[in-house]
Amino acid sequence: QVQLAESGGGLVQAGGSLRLSCAASGSIFTYNRMGWYRQAPGKQRELVAFVTRGGTTTYADSVKGRFTISGDNTKNTVSLQMDSLKPEDTGVYYCNANVVYLSLQSADHWGRGTQVTVSS
Repeated sequence: QVQLAESGGGLVQAGGSLRLSCAASGSIFTYNRMGWYRQAPGKQRELVAFVTRGGTTTYADSVKGRFTISGDNTKNTVSLQMDSLKPEDTGVYYCNANVVYLSLQSADHWGRGTQVTVSS
């Protein structure tokens, strides 16, 4: 069974920084990609950023230049450094991982989410 453990959410003033971390555990060989999605109240869940096993990164236009994602495929972890935070970054942030099992099959998994609140 795969679990994604998230940490690092909280309350911060606009212009501040937060760092989110996510660790995947279980019968995992590696991951194809890991990343973060967020969901603001009344809105659909949206992609924030992800990183592939090879280190290629992808960002939503709204966070480019402010957020930095990094992954460690030896530890199956991903971190998201969020700088210059804006009130519109407020939401529940979910870790997502497409993991590769020891059987070499793969599947998507989600964390429970961590709240990020940016005050103006």
